[in-house]
Amino acid sequence: MSNQPLIAPSILSADFARLADEMAAVDGEPGRGADWLHVDVMDAHFVPNLTLGLPVVTSILAVTEIPVDCHLMIEKPDHWAIGYAEAGSHNVTVHVEAADDPVMLAKNLRSAGAKAGLAIKPGTPLEPYVDVLKHYDTLLVMSVEPGFGGQSFIADVLGKVRTARRLVDTGHLNLMVEIDGGINAETIEQAAEAGVDCFVAGSAVYSAADPAQAVEDLRRRAAAVSGRSG
Repeated sequence: MSNQPLIAPSILSADFARLADEMAAVDGEPGRGADWLHVDVMDAHFVPNLTLGLPVVTSILAVTEIPVDCHLMIEKPDHWAIGYAEAGSHNVTVHVEAADDPVMLAKNLRSAGAKAGLAIKPGTPLEPYVDVLKHYDTLLVMSVEPGFGGQSFIADVLGKVRTARRLVDTGHLNLMVEIDGGINAETIEQAAEAGVDCFVAGSAVYSAADPAQAVEDLRRRAAAVSGRSG
C-alpha cells in the first residue's frame, strides 16, 4: 500500500497530436503531478478499439520521467507483454482473460525489469485468481468495459476492490490495488473508501484547464476519504 493515493492520468484522453505536451502538463513538483502515466494499448482483437503499440510506448518512455503504467488490452500477452517491460515500462498490466499462463507471465515481466499487473474486467470474478495474484505487484480492477475512454463508472466492481483490500490488509496478498474507468471527482471517493491505492483518470484530468491541478485535486479527495495523506 502506498503512503498516499496515487493518480495515474490516462493519455487515452489526451490530444495525441500534442502527446509530449500533454504528458508534460501532468508532470509537476513531487506530490503534485502524476505519480504514474497510464498508457492503454489496444489491439482491435481483445477489445474492439485500436490505439497504439510498442513503438509509441518506446517514444513515450524516451520523453518522460513519470513512471509509465502500460495496460495491455491485447491478445497473446504471454508473447507481446515482455517487450513493454524490456523497453522500460514501470508497470505492465495484462488481462487474466487473455493470458495463457499468468503465473509464468508475471515472473517473466519481473525478470524483464517491470512490475507485473493483472487486470480483470467488470464481469470477471476475483476469487478464482487469488492464488495467481500472489505472483503480481498490482491488481487492476476495471470499472468500465475495456476498450474505450469516457465511460460511466460501474460501482458494482467495488465489491472486488473491498475483497482485494481485505486480502492485502490480512497479508494474503502483497500488491497495489488499482482502478480504471470513470474515475472523477465524485467516483474517486467511492473507490478510495473501498480501498483503492492507485486511480487511473482520463477525461477528469485532461478536460481540466490545469491538468496538474486536477491530479492534485483528485489525490486530495482520495486521501481525505482513505486517511492517507502522505
